[in-house]
Amino acid sequence: MTAHVEQLEFQAEARQLLDLMVHSVYSNKDSFLRELISNASDALDKLRLEALRNKDLDVDTSDLHIELEVDNAARTLTVRDNGIGMTRDEVVDLIGTLAKSGTGELRQQLREAQKAAASEELIGQFGIGFYSTFMVADKVELLTRKAGESGATRWVSSGEATYTIESVDDAPHGTSVTMHLKPVDAEDELHDYASEAKLRELVKKYSDFIAWPIRMQVERRTPAAEEGGEESVTVETQTLNSMKALWAKSKDEVSEDEYKEFYKHIAHAWDDPLEVIAMKAEGTFEYQALLFIPSHAPFDMFTRDAKIGVQLYVKRVFVMGDCDQLMPTYLRFIKGVVDAQDMSLNVSREILQQDRQLTAIRRRLTKKVLSTVKSIQSERPEDYRTFWAQFGTVLKEGLMSDFENQDALLRISSFASTNSDDELTTLTEYVERMKDGQEQIFYATGQSREQLLKSPHLEAFKAKGYEVLLLTDAVDEIWVGSVAEFDGKPLQSVAKGEVDLDSEEEKAQHAAEREEQEKDFADLFTWLKETLSDHVKDVRLSTRLTESPACLITDTYGMTPALARIYKASGQAVPVSKRILELNPKHSLVTALQQAHKSGSDAERLAETAELLYGTALLAEGDVPDDPAKFAAQLAERLARTV
Repeated sequence: MTAHVEQLEFQAEARQLLDLMVHSVYSNKDSFLRELISNASDALDKLRLEALRNKDLDVDTSDLHIELEVDNAARTLTVRDNGIGMTRDEVVDLIGTLAKSGTGELRQQLREAQKAAASEELIGQFGIGFYSTFMVADKVELLTRKAGESGATRWVSSGEATYTIESVDDAPHGTSVTMHLKPVDAEDELHDYASEAKLRELVKKYSDFIAWPIRMQVERRTPAAEEGGEESVTVETQTLNSMKALWAKSKDEVSEDEYKEFYKHIAHAWDDPLEVIAMKAEGTFEYQALLFIPSHAPFDMFTRDAKIGVQLYVKRVFVMGDCDQLMPTYLRFIKGVVDAQDMSLNVSREILQQDRQLTAIRRRLTKKVLSTVKSIQSERPEDYRTFWAQFGTVLKEGLMSDFENQDALLRISSFASTNSDDELTTLTEYVERMKDGQEQIFYATGQSREQLLKSPHLEAFKAKGYEVLLLTDAVDEIWVGSVAEFDGKPLQSVAKGEVDLDSEEEKAQHAAEREEQEKDFADLFTWLKETLSDHVKDVRLSTRLTESPACLITDTYGMTPALARIYKASGQAVPVSKRILELNPKHSLVTALQQAHKSGSDAERLAETAELLYGTALLAEGDVPDDPAKFAAQLAERLARTV
């Protein structure tokens, strides 16, 4: 028997909001179930707390749970809880109106999200998650009774201008929401919310770690034992969620196998994690985090669509996967969960960018990950080598973007060097091995170790025993421009600026010889600068060559050709930068060219020799001449004359 039935109009702004939601296509309709389960979980939490506070509250809290019920014939889905429930006034206040929700701002954001086709589920941000049901249902019925009260309330609406509300004499305490589901198009079978498999999928994805059991009755069919017999059908109740919030437990309470299983579940990975990082923060804001360093890099780590691997939960409710506000992009391989306690559910990525709490959490997580890698580096060398082989390249991206943690990143980085054929070195180890009087950390960038070791730029360094870092990742060309020094030692490219490795005593000894060479080669250098003006900005004597005739040098603050190619490949316009041609005054080719120039040899032949000299300098550093066909023709013709 029912009584006191009313038909009421939605508040004007609520009606506009409903219209937007019902007639808009959102990127993730699945969120409605998360919202309802979240509301149910909150209701169970409130009842448990109220039962502790109010000893006179006559309710049974021995089996608090959430239940999903599907009626395929009627195409309805019901989400039911035996939590705190609501009074009639609370239903009108919380569902019939949006008096406390800031609707003007919300409607504007929904419209913008709709226009941009990128709504990040703004539903829920203003405490209106219940309204998301109208994305999937033609009609919604709510039945609720406040714990400790006798009367219940039924609320019904089709998402139009009005709703009905009536008092009901008998109902269990708690709340049930029954959705009359919209028809499923043949092309939209992925959104069949009357499907057992779909409901299992959504609970596993969004609500697996809700603290309360989420149950559903399922039919199980058993084939007939004899031919011609009928199969038997049994109904059993199953719990769909694990309720295992491992991040809420200390490491002592969780087994290694449980961590491995959880990692594989959230990371969709087959490997075991290299390291588990558990964190718990208390104070002005609280959060718990469970992060994993994988042992293998994900296949998409360097693709354009690569995602941050950390999920955001609020009070054990899944809010967002691949949350790029929780971890910098250079740590995108980190997998895990962050569970914040004082944040609204279902916030958008745009709102998260403005959230100071998320910014603080990100800073702490980043520092924790880097300090953990540092511990692995010092305590478990083999695991560190595995880590660096898998993630070193992407980690170095942070050197040019995260200046706050740049020093920490430098200290956990490793590089190949001329000191060893197979062992990598840290910058700390490099500095410890520096020669007396050496003030700079020398490095060379290129495509491979083998190419760099044969580079003319390294000749004087090898001859004098200076160690040089060999940087062969594409990112190395970029980050070296962002790092000025390490432990007070500036980084110096062997292919940039002027390099003089002589000691003060050697400089004094060679001063006279150097001055004589400058005079002797002055005319040749002037001529070469004019002849090769399309390619080089200057020609000078080299102090870094001992075997090769020539090499090309970039100004101290100039852009290397390799870096220019990287920027060009990314669509950025870069100015053409000419380099400096350095010549070895003791090489036979250079001295012969000098003599030929002095003697007034055939100008055309000399110009061709200059072009070949420039081309060989490019080839020696792994580059190619501007006109490879012309260079090949000149070289073939010159060789033909010598046969």
